[in-house]
Amino acid sequence: MTATPEADAFTRAYWDAAAEGRLLIRRCRACARPHHYPREFCPHCWSEDVVWEPASGRATLYTWSVVHRNDLPPFGERVPYVAAVVDLAEGPRMMTEVVGVPEAALRVDMPLEAAFRTGPDGVAVPVFTAPAS
Repeated sequence: MTATPEADAFTRAYWDAAAEGRLLIRRCRACARPHHYPREFCPHCWSEDVVWEPASGRATLYTWSVVHRNDLPPFGERVPYVAAVVDLAEGPRMMTEVVGVPEAALRVDMPLEAAFRTGPDGVAVPVFTAPAS
């Protein structure tokens, strides 16, 4: 079982960018609003005129939960881990994982930055961590 989705023709750009350490989001050319997760249409105005654009990688922590038990592979090997929702600097919210931050240090609105973890399946996924000082 893999912990990452399979890349397809639509999402290939997203996963290729992640492998290079870059985070992409989608922006609608009709209403100019960004969105994430990647869709082939704008969830705000339903336009299909959407394009990929680089995200800054900056975010703030919106909410989180420390997962102490997960029986699904490969997550059971990672417990405890911090499942989180972050607000990207560009506006969209993103589900992710916070890594390298002690549980006691987590705070709503704390600044975070994107990092990328490559799993055993060779796929890089975006995670977030505290910015380097």
